[in-house]
Amino acid sequence: MFSARLVNQQNTSMLNICDYELLGKTITNHGLKIEINQAYYGEKKIDDVEAKYLLKKSTSVNMVGKQIISLSVSLGIGTLNGVKEIDGIPFLIVFKM
Repeated sequence: MFSARLVNQQNTSMLNICDYELLGKTITNHGLKIEINQAYYGEKKIDDVEAKYLLKKSTSVNMVGKQIISLSVSLGIGTLNGVKEIDGIPFLIVFKM
């Protein structure tokens, strides 16, 4: 399961999505901090099917967590080379051109 928020503006759609169990956590490393909060990632709880649809549909994706990054990479959206980690938690940002 995942937690997702889709933001549509003009001709773009930005998907903020994380592994559901990470919602509410704050991760930090060397001054870099990510708050995986309800306001940014928590619009709704979704399953794999809806996550795949949203990943394909969105023009940019901000994702946090092993499960969502694995799903995204399996769909050809992003690569493992772009993945960074904070406190052992992977995150990836993808802009589709």
